[in-house]
Amino acid sequence: MNPHKIIVTKYDTQYAEQTVKMWRDSKEQAIGQKEIHSFDNHLYFLNHILTRDFQIYLALMDGKVVGMIAFNEKEISQLYIHIDYQGMGIGQTLLDRAKEQSSGRLTLFTFEVNVKAQRFYEKHGFKIISRGHINEENLPDIKYEWISNKIY
Repeated sequence: MNPHKIIVTKYDTQYAEQTVKMWRDSKEQAIGQKEIHSFDNHLYFLNHILTRDFQIYLALMDGKVVGMIAFNEKEISQLYIHIDYQGMGIGQTLLDRAKEQSSGRLTLFTFEVNVKAQRFYEKHGFKIISRGHINEENLPDIKYEWISNKIY
């Protein structure tokens, strides 16, 4: 059992640089491709664009950003867990937050090369609804959907 306590909190700009570093490292490991945007552009995206349409929550352990999720009532835009903290239930904790605050239906995209993410989403009730490659990375992707069993 892990002796460290995970704290889930709303995003605060004091964690911006840590969040972007974790996000970039996790994404690069997951897809085997360097981030195409500069660090500063990524910071701007997080602080000024993503926050317009999505709630952002962070998972903190000992004051360090170990995960993040950006979602609204219909869509998960981003979900990343620090590469050293994957498999500890952090992703599930953040995903559960999004499900609880959803309309009862969520969609998201993940890259085909990210097999770990596919297994994670399928384990948590997401089903494939389409495939494509309309993304900046020009990689094949998968669109998933989760529907709450509480919808009548």
